[in-house]
Amino acid sequence: MTPSTRDETAAEAVVAEGPLPNTVVVPADEDPVAAAGSELLGGPPGRRALLGVSWWVPARFLALATVLTYCLGLVQKLPCYTSGWFFGATTQYTHACYSDIPHLYTARGLADGLHPYLDMIPQPTADMKFLEYPVLTGGFMQIAGWLTPTTGVIQDRERWFWAVNAGMLLICAVVTVVALTRTHRRRPWDALLFALAPALALNATINWDLLAVALTAVAMAYWSGRKPVWAGVFIGLATAAKLYPVLLLGPLLVLCWRAGRWRAFGQAAGAAVVAWLVVDLPIMLANWAGWATFYTFSQTRKEDFGSFWMILMQDRNQALPTLNTWIAVLLVVCCLGIGWLALSAPRRPRFAQLVFLVVAAFVVTNKVYSPQYVLWLIPLAALARPRWRDFLIWQACEVLYYLGIWSYLAFIGDSKQHGIGQDWYHFAVVLHLAGTLYLCGMVVRDILRPDRDPVRWDGSDDPSGGVLDFAADAFVLGTARRLREEESYAEFALAPTDQPAWAATGEDGDQPAWAAPEDALPAQPAESAPESDPAPESAGTGSA
Repeated sequence: MTPSTRDETAAEAVVAEGPLPNTVVVPADEDPVAAAGSELLGGPPGRRALLGVSWWVPARFLALATVLTYCLGLVQKLPCYTSGWFFGATTQYTHACYSDIPHLYTARGLADGLHPYLDMIPQPTADMKFLEYPVLTGGFMQIAGWLTPTTGVIQDRERWFWAVNAGMLLICAVVTVVALTRTHRRRPWDALLFALAPALALNATINWDLLAVALTAVAMAYWSGRKPVWAGVFIGLATAAKLYPVLLLGPLLVLCWRAGRWRAFGQAAGAAVVAWLVVDLPIMLANWAGWATFYTFSQTRKEDFGSFWMILMQDRNQALPTLNTWIAVLLVVCCLGIGWLALSAPRRPRFAQLVFLVVAAFVVTNKVYSPQYVLWLIPLAALARPRWRDFLIWQACEVLYYLGIWSYLAFIGDSKQHGIGQDWYHFAVVLHLAGTLYLCGMVVRDILRPDRDPVRWDGSDDPSGGVLDFAADAFVLGTARRLREEESYAEFALAPTDQPAWAATGEDGDQPAWAAPEDALPAQPAESAPESDPAPESAGTGSA
């Protein structure tokens, strides 16, 4: 056996057996960007380094890193906290520190003691008379309102409301990063992508999206831990906080279909429905119109900032009356393509990869892209494509979009027109779309070429897959079916030495087309063989 053959055999053995147990992947050992960045802290850890044996286990270190990144974001909002939210219409835009939270404290009646979904907002419109957020987010806002002083100057109360929400959202950010360390247990340091993400610092306190992000991360951690019921519960809770987490059920459906794990999918889907109903049903019964406002407002909303639909409408100077239909058709086409990829890829895609692609498709095709929507994708990107180079390219595009939208709003809201105009803003939107599609392309490449997947290089299959991890395929299509059929045929193919001696040649010395394996013919006593037609000595001896 040659050295190259031995190396290939050893590599195949690693893939077949999976990674060594109780080992932790260190990014500095496999990621060039992480290795270069580690030089700031003394370089990559040596072979004698004791990782995870002291109080500073990865989860605690990553929680601290998340807190520090989050606090940098709070400092970035300081110009608005002191004056920008209250004095000067465009100051919050020129300083790029806008947040919905202090404004909605008054605009949605929380400052007046109104109850979400039960009481109308102070200034209702034809399209929106009640709070336009899902029920669990409304409950989150209500709790923050109860913790806010009810007396004093309204500006001070709005600051309190924002500060209380910032503290509660910080807890959500820490829960998210800890859940990420539990999802890929051998790769806890991949969660550092979330902890140090620039977009986390900039967008964490714009809105309440981190609540749904945390619940979604916990759901994926439970699924990874082979607890489909609890995973479904948190998918349902996350959907009660924001709509996008329901998309997780799509990847689970096609992956469980391919692996034949219908029981696990049924448990997760059923638990998700029950959990969602437990949260939403009381509000539905108390005031259907208040509960339904989130869904009706989403339907009637026009194309808005951040979407390529807005670019099309501004260029045409005309709205598209069938916009919802176009969005639905485009999203369905994207999901069908992702579903085909899941069922036809040579190797079953990882759960985190498909979730990232589906949520990214939802973000790209949506009629609006608020800057904080990037928070939905950051933890999914850390699981789907844990490579610092690609992650930072995408984050750079998102940071530029973050600066672009506030600069554009300052331009159109200030008579002095400080900021960027429409053309440059369109460029910022295209940059955001290009960055997201670039990361999607890298994930698709990893699916089609698993040897390029950084999670699978050591023989791992699907660390976030739970019951899907190392599961055999039960249903496949396309390329996967063709490869499986070729493998099945190969099991019955004959090697030259496997042919019986009498079938090696025909009467004319040629190999007969009907030659078959020896065990496929009826057995005959040795003495019954014709003595006048012995097997030629040059023929093979058969597979005795």
